[in-house]
Amino acid sequence: MIDVVWLIPALPLAGFLVILLFGRRLGEPKAGFLATAAAAGSFLVTVAIFFALLGRDVHARTVEKTLFTWMAAGGFDVKVGFLVDPLSITMALFVTGIGSLIHLYAIGYMHGDPKFSKFFLYLNLFVFSMLMLVLGSNMLMTFLGWEGVGTCSYFLISFWHTKDSNASAGKKAFVTNRIGDFGFMIAMFLTFQHFGTLDYLVINETAVGNISQGLATAIALMLLVGACGKSAQLPLFVWLPDAMAGPTPVSALIHAATMVTAGVYLMTRTAVLLSLAPDAAWVVAIVGVATALFAATIAIAQNDIKKVLAYSTISQLGYMFLAVGSGAYVAAIFHMVTHAFFKALLFLGSGSVIHGMHDEQDMRRMGQLRKWMPVTWITFMIGWLAIAGVPPFAGFWSKDEILLYAFSKSPLLYALGLLTALLTAFYMTRQVIMVFYGDERWNAQTDPALGPDGADLGGHGAAHGDDHAAPAVQGIMGSAAAHVHAPPHESGPFMLIPLVVLAGLSIVGGLLQLPFSKSTHFLEKWLEPVIEGREATLSDTAESAKWGLLAVAVIVAVAGITAAYFVYQRKKVKAVEPTLFAKGWFYDSSIAAFMGGPGRAGFQATADADGRVIDGAVDGVGKLLTLGAGQLRKTQTGFVRTYAAGLGVGAVLLLGWFVVRGMF
Repeated sequence: MIDVVWLIPALPLAGFLVILLFGRRLGEPKAGFLATAAAAGSFLVTVAIFFALLGRDVHARTVEKTLFTWMAAGGFDVKVGFLVDPLSITMALFVTGIGSLIHLYAIGYMHGDPKFSKFFLYLNLFVFSMLMLVLGSNMLMTFLGWEGVGTCSYFLISFWHTKDSNASAGKKAFVTNRIGDFGFMIAMFLTFQHFGTLDYLVINETAVGNISQGLATAIALMLLVGACGKSAQLPLFVWLPDAMAGPTPVSALIHAATMVTAGVYLMTRTAVLLSLAPDAAWVVAIVGVATALFAATIAIAQNDIKKVLAYSTISQLGYMFLAVGSGAYVAAIFHMVTHAFFKALLFLGSGSVIHGMHDEQDMRRMGQLRKWMPVTWITFMIGWLAIAGVPPFAGFWSKDEILLYAFSKSPLLYALGLLTALLTAFYMTRQVIMVFYGDERWNAQTDPALGPDGADLGGHGAAHGDDHAAPAVQGIMGSAAAHVHAPPHESGPFMLIPLVVLAGLSIVGGLLQLPFSKSTHFLEKWLEPVIEGREATLSDTAESAKWGLLAVAVIVAVAGITAAYFVYQRKKVKAVEPTLFAKGWFYDSSIAAFMGGPGRAGFQATADADGRVIDGAVDGVGKLLTLGAGQLRKTQTGFVRTYAAGLGVGAVLLLGWFVVRGMF
């Protein structure tokens, strides 16, 4: 089966090509079924290869399959090939598995959209690009997929581009990712200069003892710059909240399960460099925990149902970077997998709510939806418990393992991670209460920030997102002043089946890596060929405090849930949602103000200097040559006497030169 690994990306590519050629003829829903079948077929091939690897000896689970030479120039030799190992197959499993569920969900969600076929065209192309990213056997192959998912994210985020904010969100994502990409490119240049190759296996085998700590640090930090752009970490996270402008299946696919995890994958794939660069590892851990806490504070004060989940995604990705920086690569991948389960569930659940609420996204206009949307409610509750860190749901086990390794590295990192966990439980409980409990506010004839009785629901300004449902459910457009007059309704089976499946995975996902004994560390054993010798060892203090820290994590989760319950459900305490948090610490607006003021002036000055100085110099040389040639052309009269006179004058001048030279 390993020999047919090329089928994994080939099937989504085939789906893309068929829809590209015959999409209009296929129409709705055939284009959706075709795209879903392509993703599902890729998943089945991945499962077969997973079992093929599982049947091998641990140290025989790394296989490189080369298809052909892409480019060869001197010592630069790049092959198109796939690296089949536990890490790449783990990534491919949830990319194709969850991707298939999201494709199925989108058939129902995009019903009635005039660009139905084009949407699935982009989805299949995205899945193909993501699979090339995770399966590539060298950095350049990864970079090919890296740029592919960036391009597809632009297409999908700005899918409804007739609305200016949606088009701007797509451009913002594209540009921000390009800023991060320069770091990845510099890392590749430095890697090739030193190793003479971009092949992962060669780098892993030769790095130890063959690279200075300074160079390893430089490469690792440049990779971190690229990872921060793709995985929305400080300071390059600004694109992801605006990316909620895309259809909700896009939010689930790109911003929960696949694209945003690419940075974590890259850092784990190049773990050998981080293990040789302890200073860079500290930077990764600090960036991760700072991003996690920063985004969690912002999520507390958001009122758009998808914006809460967007900032939550940034925060959870910060946890993964904290794990990588702490040397806990298994914990990072573990949380990546569980996060894919429960965050995809929450995003698809929010899409179901938006669909059932006739395009309403402001949580202040919701409430009591559990009576109208029971399946969405139950599945969303499971996702909430998983992300809040309540045992035995999946998120508890993976988050606890990250906090354990953070404690082993630094008590301060642990404390900040624990505070983030408290805020996560708080803001997710706030979301659940505002959407599914409390009073029915969806038909309130009051200000959107007030309930039917005029009670302040908290929040600052209309947090209405940019997402809008397909035309079939566009009857009443959501806005700060609009009211949803039709009652909410439950979604159809195409949208509910993925919710149920993801809810089940969010419950049992923690079984991949249980802390009870070495025999229950299934994921660690599976990833052993990839992380062997690079995984951090817990300190004696952390090892002895493991069960106490686990208990603390449970207490913190319960405390966050309880606090939100008394504030938003029982209303015993007035909600405090600072404008500073609601406005995202004014980070995005500050960047916009700079770019629109001094930044624009600086860019214009640079353009003027380029046009007048650089281009002026080049144009000036051309004009000077043209002028000189014009003057020289006047000497070409065509008369023999003129040329004879020229020869005579030249002879006299030469004679004079030799006479003068002889005198001195």
